[in-house]
Amino acid sequence: MNRILPDRDAPDLIAAIRRLSRGAVTVIGDAMLDRYIYGTVDRVSPEAPIQVLVEQREVATPGGAGNVVRNLTALGAAVAFVSIVGDDQAGSDLTSLIGGQPGVEPWLLVQGSRTTTVKTRYIADGQQLLRADREETNPVHPKLVERMLRIAGDAMAATSVTVLSDYAKGLLAGDVPAKLMDLARKSGRMVIVDSRTADYAPFAGADLITPNRSELAAATGMPAGTEAEIIAAATVLRDRHRFAAVLVTRGSDGMTLLTGSHIYHFPAEAAVVVDLSGVGDTVIATLAAGLACGLDLPVAVRLSNIAAGIVVGKPGIMTATQDELVNELVPGHTVAAGR
Repeated sequence: MNRILPDRDAPDLIAAIRRLSRGAVTVIGDAMLDRYIYGTVDRVSPEAPIQVLVEQREVATPGGAGNVVRNLTALGAAVAFVSIVGDDQAGSDLTSLIGGQPGVEPWLLVQGSRTTTVKTRYIADGQQLLRADREETNPVHPKLVERMLRIAGDAMAATSVTVLSDYAKGLLAGDVPAKLMDLARKSGRMVIVDSRTADYAPFAGADLITPNRSELAAATGMPAGTEAEIIAAATVLRDRHRFAAVLVTRGSDGMTLLTGSHIYHFPAEAAVVVDLSGVGDTVIATLAAGLACGLDLPVAVRLSNIAAGIVVGKPGIMTATQDELVNELVPGHTVAAGR
């Protein structure tokens, strides 16, 4: 197996970035609402030894698989988003936020009595003080699953690449992933998987999976500290579940891509790391956009590595745009300028 270091100054990368808006992607996964409450802290509560946050503003954005959608639209790709929300205010807010994004065809089905997952972060002076979660992780009702599968099949047929974004909140539970994989095979569509669970068996046969180092170790029961250990574990995971490729994200050590015959290592791009939140969503979205517009896998990974370096340099859960990608390669350049 050949080990390859990609060309960091490949002349066709800017042209590849310009192609990202040509792609069409289906995203299927756990949608959630991310709330950010910003304020100031200047005193301690008299009721308990805790800080008192004086709220100043609140921001809400799509989270989970919804953040994958945000990242895809930031790159200009078209998206069909298939998910489930609860019959509650958070579900209504999330539906409005998703539907308000350009280039998105939302298929957010509503399950009565289900709680929409909400993550609320309290922030003062750029520091996160507390995160409060409200969620329901039970499997989705079987009748709703049947409807979701019919919609997913149609969406897959109309797009080039499918992303399965599994945050273990109940949508991709049981045999649902296997049924989605079967639909993708029948449509001849590529599937990329990002799963927060340690069991990758339901996604057997996927074209690409994107575990981080700890997820790889949990899935294989093998160490994943050194590059050699990562390659060994990724090889076992790939062969065990017949994955075409495995991309391991390694934080400050970059990324390692294992295909059938090659190993690629991509050094980390970030000059400054401010916030790692949501970087996995950025990686898989950029990969999907790249593959959907016909880029070779190593080129798509190279772009996702650049995108990851951009978002970790921003506070909060952020996205990367085509212009930002181009500017990382050639400072001062933009996609629109074409120079």
